[in-house]
This record gives sequence, C-alpha cells and structure tokens, in this order.
Amino acid sequence: MRKTTSYILIFLFALILTGACASIGNPQGGPYDETPPKVLYCSPLDKTTNNNKKKINITFNEYIKIENASEKIVFSPPQLEMPDVRTYGKRITVELFDTLKENTTYTIDFADAIVDNNEGNPLGQFTYSFSTGATIDTMEVSGTVLDASNLEPIKGILVGLYSGKEDSLFQTKGMERVARTNGSGKFTIKGIAPGSYRIYALADMDGNFMYNQKAEQIAFDTTIIIPSSAPDIRYDTIWKDSTHIDSIISVPYTHYYPDDIVLKAFQESIAELHLLKIERPFPDRFSIYFTAPSDTLPSIRGFNFNAEKAFLLEHSIHNDTLTYWIQDTLVANKDTLHFALTYLDTDTLGNLVSKTDTLELSAKVSREKLAKERQKKQEEWEKEYKQKLRRNRKKDENKNGKQYDSIPPLPKEYMAAKVFPAGSLAPDQNVTLTFTEPILHIDSSKISFKKKVDTLWVDEPYLFVPSKHDIKSFQLYAEWRPNQQYQFVADTAAFINIFGKESNKIDNKFQVKPLESFGAIFIRLDLAKTDSNAVVQLLNNSDKVVKTVKAVNNRADFFFLNPGTYYVRMFLDRNGNGKWDIGNFEQGQQAEEVFYFPKPLPVTVRMELEQEWDVRGIPLVKQKPLEITKQKPDKEKTIKNRNAEYYKNLNK
Repeated sequence: MRKTTSYILIFLFALILTGACASIGNPQGGPYDETPPKVLYCSPLDKTTNNNKKKINITFNEYIKIENASEKIVFSPPQLEMPDVRTYGKRITVELFDTLKENTTYTIDFADAIVDNNEGNPLGQFTYSFSTGATIDTMEVSGTVLDASNLEPIKGILVGLYSGKEDSLFQTKGMERVARTNGSGKFTIKGIAPGSYRIYALADMDGNFMYNQKAEQIAFDTTIIIPSSAPDIRYDTIWKDSTHIDSIISVPYTHYYPDDIVLKAFQESIAELHLLKIERPFPDRFSIYFTAPSDTLPSIRGFNFNAEKAFLLEHSIHNDTLTYWIQDTLVANKDTLHFALTYLDTDTLGNLVSKTDTLELSAKVSREKLAKERQKKQEEWEKEYKQKLRRNRKKDENKNGKQYDSIPPLPKEYMAAKVFPAGSLAPDQNVTLTFTEPILHIDSSKISFKKKVDTLWVDEPYLFVPSKHDIKSFQLYAEWRPNQQYQFVADTAAFINIFGKESNKIDNKFQVKPLESFGAIFIRLDLAKTDSNAVVQLLNNSDKVVKTVKAVNNRADFFFLNPGTYYVRMFLDRNGNGKWDIGNFEQGQQAEEVFYFPKPLPVTVRMELEQEWDVRGIPLVKQKPLEITKQKPDKEKTIKNRNAEYYKNLNK
C-alpha cells in the first residue's frame, strides 16, 4: 500500500512539473503560452462612481509585468505628486497621493505596458477609470503632434485640455486632462466631460503641467474643441494561424470625435538674455557668449589698456557669439586684461537691464608658452639643418672642399586658406576662401582669375567680395560656364591679416561640370491665393537642405542637380525674410506653415522632372515621407505566434 502511494505521488509530481514546463513555453515541454493576460477584478471596480479611495488594485489571471511604466502610464487629471505603481505577482497596485477632486473622472491609461510575465503577451490598450462624483465621463479626443519645422512626429510630449477659454490658463494653471504621444506622435485624451475646451501640447520640463519656461516646446490651437460621439462599425480580421485568415467580422463601437486634431509644436526663442561665458584661448583674441540673440552690442572699458581702437569685432548673425580680435600688440601682449563689460541682461521680472561686470581675463595659452613653442621649432630646425650640413659637407669636400657653416633663419610661416569647393563645381556654385584670422589688406594686383581657352589661360571677369557674416571669408563670383576650366591665383602676400602675417601662394583650378552630368526638377505648386511667399527647399535623404528657391508664379525650379534621390519641403514665408520663423504664444502667432511633398523624387543625368504639387491635397500627418522621418512608430506589441512553428516541428 505504501509502495502504491509512493508511485502515485511521483506520478503527480511529474505531472505538475510537466504542466509547469508547458506554461513557461518550453518547446520540449509543450506549446508556447500565446494567451494574453486578462483582468479578473478591480478594487474599486473599473468605472465605479462616488469613489474616495486613492489605492487601486487590479488582479489578473496570471503573473504580469509592466514595461516602460514611466513612459507609458498616464494619469488624468495630471498628478503633481507621482503616484506609486507596483506589481505583485498577478496584481498591480496604484496609490494616488494628490487630493482627489470632487465630481471628477480619473483615468489611468496603461497603454500597452501590461504583458504576461513569461512570454510577454500584451494585454493591449488598457485604461482604468473611476469617478469621485455620481457620473463618469467617457468622451475622448485624439490627434497627432508634429514638429512645426519639419513635420516630425513628437514622441512623449504632453497634450492637455482646459475647459476655460482664456489663453492665460496655459501659463497659470495645470492642465485639466492629459495624454502623452506615442512614437507616431498620436495621442488620445480620455475621460472628458461634455463641454468646450482649448487644447495645448507641452514638453513639460519642470513637471507642473503648465507653460512657464521659454525652453519648453509647445503647441496651441485657437480652435475650440467640442467632444462628441457616434455609433460606428470597424472590421476585424480573425486569423486561423499566423498566415491564414479565418474570417472578417464587423464590430460595433463608439466613435469619438474629433479624432484628427493636428498640433504643430515649436520652441520659442529663449527671451532671457544672460552672459554665458568669456574665454581667451590665445593672447590675440577673446570670445563672449550669450544665451540669446541681442540687437545691442556690449561695450568694453579697459582699465589697463585703451579699448577704443584695440579690437576688430567678429559677431554671429544674432550677436550671441562675439569674438574680439586684438589688433593692438601692446594689448595682446598683456598677460591679463582688466576691463569692465557692460551688456544687456534679463532681470527677475523679465526686463532687459544694463549690467556691468568687472573682469580679469588671462589667455589659456600664454605668451611664454607660445614663445617656448617657437623656440622649440627653432631648435628642431637648427638640429635638422646641422645634420643636413654635415651630410652635404662630406659630399662637397670630396668635390671642391666647400664649407657650409651658416644656418639660415627658420622658414617663414604663411597664412593658409581653405578653398571650397575644390576641384569641380556646378555652374550655379561659387567659391569661398576662408582664412584663420581676419584680413586687413588685399593686394588685388597679386590676384588673377583666368579661363582656359584651347591651350591658353585668358583673363576672365570676376568679383571677389567679403562674406556678409564672416570677416575671415571671401566669395569668388564668376560666370561659370559648363565644361570649362578656370584658375584662381593669389601670389604670396596677396592677403595680409591683422597681425601682419602674409598668405602663401594660392593656386586653384576649377573644372565646371558639363550640363550632361546634371538633372533638374521643376515644381508646380497648387496654392491658394492667400498662400503667398512660398519658399521651396530641396532636401537630401537626411532631411538636410540642398537648395532653396523662392517660388515665382507658383513655380520652383531647381537646376544643376547631381544624380540622386531628393525630397521637397515648402514653407510659407509670412514676413518675407527668406527663412522659417517660429511662433509666439503670447501674440497668438503660429510658426510659419511647413509642407512636405509626400514622395521621393529620383533624378538621373539629363533628366528634367516636372512635378505638380497640391500642397494641401493630403493631411499634414501623411505628408512627410517615411524614408526621411527620423521618429519611427513604436514597434507594435503582438503575440509572437510561435505555436505554428512548434506544431510543425512536432509533426515532423
């Protein structure tokens, strides 16, 4: 009897072990688990009303886990103190810490974060809700958030509603109901009460659910959102297995509107102007960096030097980076510059005020270090030359007894120039020469520009002018004819910089490519009369601008294109300044509108592509080609369907 009992216990143990192996999904122990977890019960019940409990328990039929909780789970209304979300085997526990609001629907949107513990089978989109009042709100609105500058979907940005119609609420009060965008920039705000709302998007940097930092990316819409719903039908596919369809069924559901909201987000210019840093890398210059653009340049009052004519100023387009080249050698030779810097600064009230700092500025690389480096070069030169003398002396003594005892000075250092492009260029390109320091003097008699005619070099008209925004660069303009060769020559000392250093000889030949090596694209825009000042940009496969033209009579023509695949973007230049401009929330001004042609345009040599473009013909969310969209959609969580392969192998 005891022996029989022992056999029974062993059999039962083996049976339990086999079952456990099968549930884990071991191919040798049984089929994979392909069943998603199910909610058994919730406490308080899902969609319960008159609830005042802040602790929620959700129990499942199997062990579960939450993936990317901080990214996926969204609480609405938003919680200032982050709720505690934990998993315990088959249970999720959520504890809220903020005070519950009266007569308010609360939603906890888990998205697709809940999966089973073994195989990762997703529960799917799951939202738990309750109400502190007698009714629960069920309306929803949905849409997409795009980057206003390039129509990239924005992932992880908050989207929120306000029941009040004042724009100021966005800056003074936290959002009432929120959602977060997924990898496609899509959002769904749930648990909304009937009514009228304003909608905003916010990259919330400080976690207060309101717009109070200029560095925060935002989107707003002046349209009033009125949620509504209607019965609808969708069609679902029932699969026999991973490759065979069983049937297609119609499923009634409630369709919530609007479901096509498009918000275009931008970051306003950081209005706060502050001194960021000052650095003096070498004795002959120093740079000042500010946090924002400014229309007013700072002033310098020297204490141990006269600043009136000491500097040549190089500044960026927006005056946020300033480089002071020290022309006065007496000033440059000072180990420390002691001066007062007066500049505009944003005070605590947001006003620009004049501020003065007293500064002492020393070079990171001192004059002594530079002198040692020069001395080291001199010694290395003398050592190398003496070795050369000894070798030559032996040779010459064998011939005629000549002696070489004197050592010439270190070879003169010349200023070099970078020439772009080098070699070949298109007929619509021009050449840029860039030096390392600002140029003080140009000797035009030492500069020539020629075109090759048969075997001779013939003088050709040209224009050589300083660049607008770089005092170290110059532009060479000419009538570049296809399949012709040109030569630009600047003899030694044609250029002299502010420190007296001369340029080395520059001798560059340029071959202009023949017309047969190019293609062209001619864009014909279908635009409304109100869509004026269109600027069209040709892009490469990295979404970078290759060429820009202003549309004339709704035409944008791109000539001399190298073979390749191109994409097209257009923006409506509202103020006619030739560049895309951001919006301004306080002025209610949106960023300038941007559009993408939805398909790539391949160009081959000798090809002239005519392309019609109905700019508003398809929705913005479908315009940007996926090939150049950097923010790809999130990978959809699905059941892995590995049992088909399992049974296939089992039957072999």
